[in-house]
Amino acid sequence: MCKLQEINKALDPVKDGTSLMIGGFMGVGAPHSVIDSLVEKGVKSLTVIANDAGIPMDGIGKLVEKRQIDKLVASHIGLNPKAGKQMNADEMAVELVPQGTLAERIRAGGVGLGGVLTPTGLGTIVEEGKQIIESNGRKFILEESMKAEVALVKAYKADSKGNLVFRQTARNFNPLIATAAEYVVAEVEEYVGDDYLEPDQIHLPGLFIDAVVLTENGNENTRQGDD
Repeated sequence: MCKLQEINKALDPVKDGTSLMIGGFMGVGAPHSVIDSLVEKGVKSLTVIANDAGIPMDGIGKLVEKRQIDKLVASHIGLNPKAGKQMNADEMAVELVPQGTLAERIRAGGVGLGGVLTPTGLGTIVEEGKQIIESNGRKFILEESMKAEVALVKAYKADSKGNLVFRQTARNFNPLIATAAEYVVAEVEEYVGDDYLEPDQIHLPGLFIDAVVLTENGNENTRQGDD
């Protein structure tokens, strides 16, 4: 069961040095209330795996602004000049990964694979230091799978079993990262408690979710379960 929790309690496992996967695409579908709580908590030396670095003082950009990230693994950082400055000053390590490769490495981690083969990046700096494998006459880069200690996801709705529904493009990386972390916090706009979601509505089953929290101004609509 995933009863509703206070955000600070749900974030207890996040300590200095924790590896985090964070959902969202340039802030869309990012768990903004959870990120705000991380900023207030002041945890540092984080490794963050996400699609991007956000924009200044929005979503992941707040963690960049407060210099709470030691290493960022992302597909691009171009819309956050502060991330670029920290990278160039060697204040934050940045590993840039092609977006499709990033998604596949996370997916592989979630399903227990060791890695994936991709032609993306062959002949570029992307292949440096990586194993090249030939299959059926074609060359591929072996990209290792990716996991994290904690994933922070944003969903539209959850029930008390932790089942989630996402809204339109806000789904993006969220269901994917939830499968590839040891502990998962879901920030939701609506919590329906024991009014369980219809099976055909569910985008991500609750077995992946450890804690559910309400976004700021979220709606809790619960009832007691049957005795």
